[in-house]
Amino acid sequence: MSTRPALEVIGVEGIPEVVPGDDLVAIVTPMLLAAGARDDDVVVITSKIVSKAEGRLVPGDDRGAAVETETTRVVARRGDLVIAETRHGFVCANAGVDASNLDTGTLALLPLDPDATAERIRNGLGETLGARLGVVITDTFGRAWRTGVVNVAIGCAGVPSTVDLRGRPDDRGRPLEATVVALADEIAAASGLVMGKDARVPVALVRGVRRLDGTDGPATDLIRPADEDLFRTSTSEAIRSLSTGDAASGSVPIGRELLIEAIGACATPWPPGGPRRGCTVVEDPHEVASVLRETAGTGGDASTLIVPWLEASDDQTLEPGWGFAAGAYVTALATALAGAGVTVRWFDREETRSLLRVEDGRVPLGVLACGGDG
Repeated sequence: MSTRPALEVIGVEGIPEVVPGDDLVAIVTPMLLAAGARDDDVVVITSKIVSKAEGRLVPGDDRGAAVETETTRVVARRGDLVIAETRHGFVCANAGVDASNLDTGTLALLPLDPDATAERIRNGLGETLGARLGVVITDTFGRAWRTGVVNVAIGCAGVPSTVDLRGRPDDRGRPLEATVVALADEIAAASGLVMGKDARVPVALVRGVRRLDGTDGPATDLIRPADEDLFRTSTSEAIRSLSTGDAASGSVPIGRELLIEAIGACATPWPPGGPRRGCTVVEDPHEVASVLRETAGTGGDASTLIVPWLEASDDQTLEPGWGFAAGAYVTALATALAGAGVTVRWFDREETRSLLRVEDGRVPLGVLACGGDG
């Protein structure tokens, strides 16, 4: 009966305070030698000391401005907390801007290119130690639906960031259908057990990692592609963007399947006895531009207009109370589109009734000017 090798996670102590311009390879080499670093070990380094060494520090008197600079897309917000996408594609609290383990009045930004830094450190350690090592750079992220933070990989070199097990048999012989292991994240999380936010141990050595025949890859491979992201934006952020006009429409055409999916996603039960509801879709570029000139004073760059409407039957009148249900329908439609990565802007119904020639008997609720992310 074979046994698997044990996993060891060793905290590397004695790392001095790091300042801009420091050579991390030179700093950590003596400690790794003392820890007995050898082939196939993985060196895990916190992003904080990488940011310090690379000079990614800014004055801490305007955290909001620092977060805005590092943000490419706001996913959600509550009070002072912003969940944002960074230039790297990471989605995290306050775009990774952090004040922990720093002098008062200083903020740290995430490294500009953690994967490149990991590769550079790996090559340097390979020369100084004569060992074949992996390197993972970590940061602590919160997780949706889970309390607390955990170390994740934001930079990776010399180790698989993901291992695709799809098609391999499980222990009952059935093929795995959806299992892709985030190996670099698992290594990062293990390192957190010996690092700690308050232990002044910014480097760890992880030994005995099973590579599972994966191919070495960068940490950016861990970022879920936008078209696979079911939680692209929060409901509150989608509504906020509509009400403020912050989300300028893009010019990328919206696929027919995406439109059908978004409209179907908001086909919630309608109060009994109510009017019909539906949407008119306008895709002709000349008509789109003409409507936007009339409603927004500009031709805009939307590719599609969606006009939600209500239609009463012969024996009905559209009572004022139906406006609430209609508003919920419009909000659900806009949120579904935003969640699929479509930028949306709302214009009210008075400006669209005559412009879009909606069929008689149908009351347009407004117009959603839409486009894919450009």
